[in-house]
Amino acid sequence: MPDKSNPSSDLQGTGRIVVDAVNGVTDLVEAMHSTISRCGGLLGESEQNRTKGITGLVYRNIRTISSLVGSGIDILLENLARVIDEKESSYEREIMLSVLNGVLGDYLADSKNPLAISMQLRMGGEAIDMTDQVFIDAIKQSNEKIVLLVHGSCMNDLLWKREEHDHGVALAKDLGYMPIYLRYNSGRHVSENGHDLAELLETFVKQLPPATELVILAHSMGGLVSRSACHYGKTGEHTWLTQLKKLICLGTPHHGALLERGGNLVDTLLEISPYSAPFSRLGKIRSAGVTDLRYGNILDEDWKGLDRFEVSGDHRTPVPLPTNVKCYAVATTTNKEETTLGDGLIGDGLVTIDSALGRHKNPDFCLLFPESNQFISREINHWTQLNHPEIYEIIKKCLTK
Repeated sequence: MPDKSNPSSDLQGTGRIVVDAVNGVTDLVEAMHSTISRCGGLLGESEQNRTKGITGLVYRNIRTISSLVGSGIDILLENLARVIDEKESSYEREIMLSVLNGVLGDYLADSKNPLAISMQLRMGGEAIDMTDQVFIDAIKQSNEKIVLLVHGSCMNDLLWKREEHDHGVALAKDLGYMPIYLRYNSGRHVSENGHDLAELLETFVKQLPPATELVILAHSMGGLVSRSACHYGKTGEHTWLTQLKKLICLGTPHHGALLERGGNLVDTLLEISPYSAPFSRLGKIRSAGVTDLRYGNILDEDWKGLDRFEVSGDHRTPVPLPTNVKCYAVATTTNKEETTLGDGLIGDGLVTIDSALGRHKNPDFCLLFPESNQFISREINHWTQLNHPEIYEIIKKCLTK
């Protein structure tokens, strides 16, 4: 019998409800991606649209496999692994893996499933050999300047390229930075990824020339993972923090995302009635990484010993911005004009302006980004932050100040 106190154990239960949950969450996430890509907000009629192109392929494959399997999540994943292995395009495989890890990554990691993504530094879609002399020489040729790009939930290093633009590639051309990309399992707790990133960077900088300048450009959840790494790097007295000069956060939910809080509320309402309770599993399939986005958890203490599906308020420990690092916050909104609803509730479609800028009603939680380091851009949604010319110009401004 599954242990109901353990969300990962609950996923191991057999039966059609698990497959239905995967299909349901797949439909919901796909509809959300489709809506946001059309600059939609939180309000208005949901069309449950199907996405197109490579993103649509991801969802179709997950949905097809889950419709064929009814014996539990492990068999589903085993069959999905075959589909992923059969894909001719490594690009398609990487995207399928990143979406799957975003939704089920904590379970994949806990069960040591081979589909779980391991954290690594990458360039050109390939893992970096940090001991390779060719790599070290390339850093020297870049004037010893590195920009580390940290992706968001359900994404990967390849998805920094959007509509033929990649912030990292552009910064290499315009400002001489060597772009290095982090790939990680976004379904794990943010703090777990924070620990691992801190350790990875400590190993990484030991291979670099002492004068190498490191800056981090993070999108969405990537900003939380980066702040978590800075915290654990400080507590571990790591040396890489002395080389970290700037942290730029694009659309980071520093104080959570309203959509995840809504999902948490739905869980509670569904469980009130025994007739609707089974449907709550559609929400409880959400990974630990996703539920961390409710309030912006970045520490182990923010989630350990707590039921992450229970509505119990914000239990975070306040964590200030890293010291001796210039920090920048970029917020966007889909609205053309400033309005209370548009800026305070809708924001970029996932993250409100206040959350992205680190503002909070409780002064203890306020992140003190200098006013000159805060930027708000309009008519830009959460995903187009990755390729919008206005956002790129802001990034360049931050790196040349």
